[in-house]
Amino acid sequence: MTPINARIGLLVPSTNTVAEPDFYRGLAASATVHTGRMFLAATTAEAEEEMLDEHTIPAVRLLATAKPDFVVFSCTTAGALRGNAYDSDLCRRISDVTGVPTISTIKSVQNALKKAPGNRVAVLTPYVDELNQRIKASLEDDGLEVVAMHGLGLTHNPDIAAVSPSEIVDFARRSLGDRLDADSLFVSCTNFQAVSALPMLQQIYGALVVTSNQATLEAVESVLRSGS
Repeated sequence: MTPINARIGLLVPSTNTVAEPDFYRGLAASATVHTGRMFLAATTAEAEEEMLDEHTIPAVRLLATAKPDFVVFSCTTAGALRGNAYDSDLCRRISDVTGVPTISTIKSVQNALKKAPGNRVAVLTPYVDELNQRIKASLEDDGLEVVAMHGLGLTHNPDIAAVSPSEIVDFARRSLGDRLDADSLFVSCTNFQAVSALPMLQQIYGALVVTSNQATLEAVESVLRSGS
C-alpha cells in the first residue's frame, strides 16, 4: 500500500534540471520527491550507453537508502535506447535493488499516446537524429506510427533545459505548421520545458499533446490513486 505521503524516487541524468521542478509543481503536496542522479555528460547515444552501463545501478543503490515507495526512471532516450524489452528489464533490475515498483518514462509516454483516437503520432525532440531514431523505433515497436519526427540537434543537456516554452512552440510551428497531420503530438525529453509549453501546443493543434514529464506524472498519479 502506497502511503498518502508517498516518497517518490526520481532517477535523472545528472545534468537534468527540469524534471524535479516539473514533479514538484505537478504533484500533490502530500508526495515528496527524492532524486538519484546518473552521471551524463552529453545527450548522445554513446554517453547514454555509458550512463546505463556504469552509473544507473550505483545511483539506484544510493536512492534505495531513502526508502522510496516507488521509483521513476526519468530519461526518455535512455529508456528507448536499447529497445522496449531492455527498458522493461531495466525497470525489473531497478526494482530488484530497491524492492519497490519502477515507472519508466518511455512506457508512460506510450501509454499516454494510446489515449488518442488513432495511432499516428508526430514527434518533436531536442535531440540529434541518432537519438530520434531510437525514440521512433521504441514508439513503433509499441504499435504507434511515427508520421513526423523533428529534432533541434542539441547534445549539451543544459542547452536543452534552456530552451524556453515559447521557443518550443516556435519549433513546433516551424516543423509542423499550424495544423497537425497526426492523431497526437509527442514532445520528448524530461529535461525539456515541454510541460510549460503544453497548454499553448494544445490550443494550436486541438489534439492530444503528450510530453515526457506530463506522461510520467500521470503514471505516478495513477499509482498514488490506486494505493499500490
